Formats: sequence, structure tokens, C-alpha cells
Amino acid sequence: MSYFLDGDRKKNLQFIERAAISSIALATIVIVVIIVVAGGAYYFVSSNSSTTTSASSTTSSTAISSSSSTVSSSASPSGLILYSADAYVNESTILENGFSTSTGIQMAPPKAAGSLTLAQQIAQGNPVSVFLSVSKTAIQNATLKSAFGGWAVAFATDQMGIAYTNATLQNSAGAAVVNAFNTAVSTNSTTDWYNFYNNLTSGQVKVGISNPNADPAGYRAWIVLEAAGHIYAGNNSGYFVNRLISNSGNYTGASAADLVAPLQTGQIQFLFIYKSDITAEHLRLLQLPKGVNLGSGAYNTFYSQFTYTITSGVQKGGSITLWITVPKTSTDNTNSVRFVVYVVQNYVTLLKPFGLSNIQPPKIYNDTSIPTPLQQLLTNGSLSYAGAL
Repeated sequence: MSYFLDGDRKKNLQFIERAAISSIALATIVIVVIIVVAGGAYYFVSSNSSTTTSASSTTSSTAISSSSSTVSSSASPSGLILYSADAYVNESTILENGFSTSTGIQMAPPKAAGSLTLAQQIAQGNPVSVFLSVSKTAIQNATLKSAFGGWAVAFATDQMGIAYTNATLQNSAGAAVVNAFNTAVSTNSTTDWYNFYNNLTSGQVKVGISNPNADPAGYRAWIVLEAAGHIYAGNNSGYFVNRLISNSGNYTGASAADLVAPLQTGQIQFLFIYKSDITAEHLRLLQLPKGVNLGSGAYNTFYSQFTYTITSGVQKGGSITLWITVPKTSTDNTNSVRFVVYVVQNYVTLLKPFGLSNIQPPKIYNDTSIPTPLQQLLTNGSLSYAGAL
């Protein structure tokens, strides 16, 4: 019995040893296979990654080359470039957002400054797609030079107002000016309006007026004072202008928008600025009569009596108009014209909160041919033809 047990044990032991050797061999083979597979995988990934990177570089290079060959001007990677009079940045942003949502065409944030400053930059060749100006001079041939697009659309009007804040009322002289204004509004007498402007130009308060050579709001402020002198100071259009200057009451900034912060902090007490901007900035408003606010087309003949000379020439008084045009040097003429079409069709609704007066239908002026999409708006009555620019 013990013999057979020993034999079995030997057989079992031999079996186990053979199995162990086989397992070790199998494990060795598996390890070798894993190493070979891992090495192959590493080579494949590395090779594929290198190929992908190379392909990506080639694609990028091709895209840049294609872009350069199809666009005559340097298009912005962030979309159309809108140059906007800085008093209308809020309006421009709303128009941009609506257009991009409607069409999928991207637009860069508005590039803002005084209309005349922007026109000078465009004339110097800076990249631009569309130009929204509050100055007719800024969009004309003499200013834009080789970038002159040959046409422009007038779509809304604004008016000059005088802004003030709570800080103004904490200044005794500022509060006195506001009280004089309220009295003039309630009586509408020449004497009371004279007293208001006399207090405003006394030098006891600082009045913000932007640089007329950069920002049309600046020369328009002086024209308002000229009209006020004509009406309330015995036909002496220079009376309040000279009084403000001689009393060192005017405070200058590059643009009216740049003077909002000094107004809010009380560094200045009043600011000549567009009414729509006063609304957008949530400032207090002294709303001027139509005879002086440059906001009514019916008064254009009267406004035109008053002028202010800037470096580019004599500027006549006239109703304040918002213009939009596509410069000849536009980075994307086709889509820029599409943006103008969108503005014509949607500005009434989109810009309603700003209190602008709409020109209905908008008027197109031109010295050269009008783009076909705008011709179609003329045909269906969405635009009206107004003559030479």
C-alpha cells in the first residue's frame, strides 16, 4: 500500500514540476509578447502623432495661404470690425449682437473714438469693415480720402443735452444752475433762459466740452452756446461762448465719453453730450429747447446760421444724424453691406431704449454706385434716395 502511495506521489510531483515549468515558459512568452506589442504600440502612436502634427501644421498653413489669396484686405480673425462713434458704443454693440445671432457672422467689439478721429485712422489705412459716425464730415471724401466708400445711410437723429449727476447737486453753484434751468423750463421766458446760461458760463461750475477736432460733440456744444446767445442774449451769438472761455469754465477731454467719469466724481459739474448717451449712462438730463439742441430737422435752416471752425474746416450747425457706411478699404465688403442691410431693417426695434428719433425710411446718399442689396431696399421702400453725399 505504501509502495503505491509513494509511486503516486512521485508521479504527482513530476506532474507539478512539468506544470510549473510550462507555466513559467508560458509566462515568459506572454511577457515577451506584451513587450513586443507595447513597443509596436509606442512606435505607432509616436509615428501617428508626428504625422498628425505635421498634417495640422500643413492645414493651418494652407488655411492662412487660402485666406490671404481670397481676401483683398486684411480680414480680422475675430470678424467684422465696426468703427463706432464712442457716444454710440452701446447702440453699436446691440446691433452687432443682433446681426451675429441672426447670421452667424462674427464681429469684433466696436472700436470707439470720436467720429473725426476714427475717420483719420481709416484714411491712414487701419483695418475697418463698417463705420458708424455721428458726423457727415467724417464719412465724406475729403476726410476718408482713398477709403471713401461713395455712399452712406442716415438712419436716426439725436440731440445735444447737458448731463449732470448727484455730485453736481452737492455743489452749491451746481445746484443753483439746475434751479435756474428748472425755472426757465417752467416759465420759458427769455429772461430766465438768459439767467440759466449766464449761471452755466459764470466759471463757478466746470462744464465739460470735448475736443472739437476729435469729437463732433465738442463743436456742437459751442454751436449750442452760439444759438443760445442769439436767442437769449440779444442776438449776440458769441456772448455765452466768450463768457465761458473768459471765466475758464470749460473743461476739455478727448471725447464726451471720456468726460463722463469726471462728471460722476464731481470733478466737473456739467457735460455737453448727446441725449442718447445720457440715457445709456444713466445720467441726469437738462433737456434743451429745440431751438438750440440741434435735434430737429425742422430747425436746420436756423441751426446752419451758427458755425465752428476746426482743423479740417468750418462746421455748420445742423440736426445731429447717425450715419453708417462701408469704407472702400473694408476687410469684408460683402458681409459689411449685409450688416448695413440688417441695421436698416432692425434699428427701430433694437435701438428703441436709447430715445433716438428714427428716420423713416432711412435715407441713402451717394456719389458712386449703390451696392445691389441696398438698391433692393430702395426698390421695396425700405430706403429712400436723398441725393449726393
